[in-house]
Amino acid sequence: NVNNWHWTERDVSGWSSERLRQLLLAVRVEGAEGVCQLTDVSKLDGEASINNRKGKLIFFYEWQLRANWLGTSSSGVKYRGTVDVANLSDENDLDDLDISASLCKDQPPTPLLDLMKKKGVQEVQRALGEYICQIKSEFSQGMILPTADGSKPLPPQKKTQIQTSKTQISPTPRCSSSPAPCPTGVRISTRSFNLEETFQTSADELYKTFINQEFVQVFTRSAATVDGRRGGRFQLLDGSISGEFTQLVPDQRIEMRWRFRTWPSEHYATIILELEDRGDETDLRMECRGVPAGEEDTTREGWTRFYFQAIKQTFGY
Repeated sequence: NVNNWHWTERDVSGWSSERLRQLLLAVRVEGAEGVCQLTDVSKLDGEASINNRKGKLIFFYEWQLRANWLGTSSSGVKYRGTVDVANLSDENDLDDLDISASLCKDQPPTPLLDLMKKKGVQEVQRALGEYICQIKSEFSQGMILPTADGSKPLPPQKKTQIQTSKTQISPTPRCSSSPAPCPTGVRISTRSFNLEETFQTSADELYKTFINQEFVQVFTRSAATVDGRRGGRFQLLDGSISGEFTQLVPDQRIEMRWRFRTWPSEHYATIILELEDRGDETDLRMECRGVPAGEEDTTREGWTRFYFQAIKQTFGY
């Protein structure tokens, strides 16, 4: 099984169980009817694994879920109910999930049930989508190892417009941050991509959202460490993401060394965020260079979902 090419299997059921609980317990919706919050996961049956078969990654997961929710009406009356997910599976599209919300049998009718059926179900679907994204990004690295020339033995891919470059990877930070080649490093193929997004807020507010620890903890819904100065380090999403700010121009530009936990040791991508204030809104242009080949789609989706969409949904930008 040279370079994990022929067959590799990894059981990720334990990680999946814990991550699903964390994501579901972060679900909270509110409206004119009141506020509803998932309080605990009472049923979590299933399994998950990743298989590599001759260079092709196969993600298997199948879960049956039940979570309890507590609703507080605008008048302060509390109600309890459940949310059921019949079959979260790799065979079903996210949009086809059967997610149902209901009141407990001893509870009287309440408009909070409509709130859960409309907004609550959507938030549960979004949380499960985050799980699917994370299982494919966190554990795919190492399933197919680089060959001697640094390339992964993957099937041929269609040509794209994505730029390709070579990045020197070293087992020590000193080599990875230096432009000089490291003789003991392993070369891997890297990719680059660009994103553009518009936020309904000022440039100074958006700038603070990316470098302020409190803001980051709010939109990621988890503990984070963010030292918002040049040379300052950051770590978020349970340590899945880490890096360092390399240049900060207040309200205009943020540059950082950024990595995902499962990337090769000490390998960082370069992220550049350009902010252009347009009065009531701000245009953000992002350039990402040095992403390991095969990780560009996951990285792009991660930035779109866990940064841009999360910021908009949390702060109304």
